[in-house]
Amino acid sequence: MTSSNDTAVLRVAGRPVGRYVTRPELPARLSPRPYLHPVTTLAGTAVTELTPADHAHHLGVGVAVPDVEGFNFWGGRTYVRDQGPTELDNHGSQRHVAFQLRDPDGFVEELRWVAAGGELLRERRTVAATELTDQAWALDLTFSLTNVTKAPLSIGSPATNGRPGAAYGGFFWRARKESCAPEVFSAGAEGEEQVHGRPADWLALRGGSWTLVFAGATERTRRDPWFVRTEEYPGVGSSLAHGERLPVPPGETVVRRVVTVVADGRLDRDAAAALIRKAVSP
Repeated sequence: MTSSNDTAVLRVAGRPVGRYVTRPELPARLSPRPYLHPVTTLAGTAVTELTPADHAHHLGVGVAVPDVEGFNFWGGRTYVRDQGPTELDNHGSQRHVAFQLRDPDGFVEELRWVAAGGELLRERRTVAATELTDQAWALDLTFSLTNVTKAPLSIGSPATNGRPGAAYGGFFWRARKESCAPEVFSAGAEGEEQVHGRPADWLALRGGSWTLVFAGATERTRRDPWFVRTEEYPGVGSSLAHGERLPVPPGETVVRRVVTVVADGRLDRDAAAALIRKAVSP
């Protein structure tokens, strides 16, 4: 991994496939945080977007949570019960502390989640890139969030704050917007309405010349329903707080691991399933 103070380049078989920005210069309302962008296929097709016009707070691939004890680590407006999306001065930031490990194909990073001048969570983030075929590679991302305060914390979402269907928060991938909306499917369902808000062992987002296949790589991660958008914008994420807030007692840690296959071409269901099995196999 080649790097400067603020960026690192992720490589697969010598090819750059992702740029990781550790200290982005962003306004506070975007909830500044490290992100991967651009992420590309092995052929060089970009499959992420950064600060798009439709949602300026979408930052490539990363971890974002709209409600940590009332603080916004997602960016943009905050959904307030009985009021709707509201501009609040409640944005937090994720601050890069150090890399514990850096290699050409990945890293282990320590981050501080800070809001209102205090640290709420300490994160250990592990990212690894692996070649699968000459047309596909896998991005393996694990995040561990530890409550470093002396008080109980909880993670919420617009859904737990009264907005049905908007349980986003956790791992999030803002995909490339094209002239046509991408297709989305899982092993047993097809279309945004059928896959959004439901758990699935894997989920594929298929664009014009690329396919992303997402999978929870631990039993606990697979219990989280997926958050999926295709028509409004292309994005896939996990839902840490789907039906109710997720408590994080003092000293306790929330761990999730998501593996994403990044493939050239338009994969069918069988090909998507085979690649994700290869990517998450022990």
